[in-house]
Amino acid sequence: MTSTRSWRGLSLFLSSAVRNPQLVGAVAPSSRDLGEQLTTIVPRYGSPVVVELGPGTGAVSRVIDRRLHGNGTHLAVEINPQMAEHLRASHPFMSVVCGDAAQLDSLLAEAGEPRVHAVVSGLPWSLFDEELQRAVLSQVCGALTPDGGFSTFAYRHAARLSGARRFRALLDEFFDEVIVTRTVWRNLPPALVYVCRRPIAHSDDA
Repeated sequence: MTSTRSWRGLSLFLSSAVRNPQLVGAVAPSSRDLGEQLTTIVPRYGSPVVVELGPGTGAVSRVIDRRLHGNGTHLAVEINPQMAEHLRASHPFMSVVCGDAAQLDSLLAEAGEPRVHAVVSGLPWSLFDEELQRAVLSQVCGALTPDGGFSTFAYRHAARLSGARRFRALLDEFFDEVIVTRTVWRNLPPALVYVCRRPIAHSDDA
């Protein structure tokens, strides 16, 4: 059953990437090594609320679940209805919401989780314009607790593209601390992880 679901997930990922490259922005699901780097912000104790943006087929979701050990809340926000349906069937340990990360505050209010301890993102930031980058980051910072963490990644080969460089600069504007990891070579393509802590408050007019 697990193997069948894995193949279905990969098939869905590839078909979605072909149809909507601006939403998927990847050529393959994230590797376990990349997932391990992304989830360092997820608390391993207590009952944290963790939000995953753009989980795709759930490669990183499994790593988050291992860190939570069955505790806390794992809420995944996926804009693609087919992906969301696949996640509900293959990852029963988490709650899946089909929606837009730019409306995260409303989605969290509907889920009864207005504040979260960690946000892990697989969104294709370099494909977003500045307005959308700012909108999503503002939503993330508004949802995080003062000591909360945010993580995301950029493909090494694309890190110098204008959209990627703009996003990297925005991270320093939205977070007090931004750490860039070493290249995760065991990923296709190789990637860098941004680990961000202590969100900086932004007004809605910023």
